[in-house]
Amino acid sequence: MGLTLLVFGMAFLLVAVVGFFATNRQPTRDRLAAVISPQSKQTTLLGTFQQSGISIKGIVERFERVLPKSQKEISVVQLRLTRAGYRGSSAMKIFYGTKVLLPLCLFLLVLISGVGQSSFFMYIVALGLGFLIPDFALGRLIKKRQAKIRRGLPDVLDLLVICIEAGLSLDQAVIRSSQELAMAHPDLCDELSMVVLEQRAGRIRTEAWKNLSERTDVDVVRSLVSVLVQAETFGTSVARTLRTHADTLRTQRVQKIEEQAAKTTVKLIFPLVLFIFPSLFVVVLGPAAIIMMESFKNFMN
Repeated sequence: MGLTLLVFGMAFLLVAVVGFFATNRQPTRDRLAAVISPQSKQTTLLGTFQQSGISIKGIVERFERVLPKSQKEISVVQLRLTRAGYRGSSAMKIFYGTKVLLPLCLFLLVLISGVGQSSFFMYIVALGLGFLIPDFALGRLIKKRQAKIRRGLPDVLDLLVICIEAGLSLDQAVIRSSQELAMAHPDLCDELSMVVLEQRAGRIRTEAWKNLSERTDVDVVRSLVSVLVQAETFGTSVARTLRTHADTLRTQRVQKIEEQAAKTTVKLIFPLVLFIFPSLFVVVLGPAAIIMMESFKNFMN
């Protein structure tokens, strides 16, 4: 009887799955189309917004004129946006527009929810958080992008060494490396492409590499730029210099991983003491405590 029910259940499940996929093919086709051409869905969504006349970027950009800005502040924000990977002309407007719209949205949210009825301080907190959140988010994006650049630099250096030893010049090796590793390390390859574009525009190689270190603000990139400048100044082998620098970066990466692994023993003390040990005590000593309580109760009776 049990075997019959099991076979019947499996047959029913198989028929249900086949029927689902037979009658619901469109989601499967959409997922396949999204895998084959990832830009199709984005283009359709963008087209929908354009057809409806809704432009979120245009709405945000209109509010950026509200905040007073000095030239020094604009240059600092522009540098931070560049380090986060946003070089478009509208990035500055969207950033300042967000710093105006987000406080208003949080203020309306507090007003509608009724949280601020008991205290006016909640409105001030909402406005302050809305004004500071874009700065924190931008800083988070910068750190994330810097980590990606730091992680992908040894691989790019290895490919640069291979290209230079194959007979290419440094500029040609940079172009080829940025093209080959564009999928694996897009952020670093994008910065290398900017170096190539600056050199094609007539900027000196050393200035272009120094601008790279200034745009990324990553310590390993700064050391790489200084090594390349010294190699070009003193006429040493660029391939040997890059290989030595790549080995140094890999050694530093291994040392950092070992350092983080050594810190885990100390970090595990707090979860062990606060969560794991109390649970073990309850599981191990709980039955014994119950038996002891019942024994004392019987003894008292």
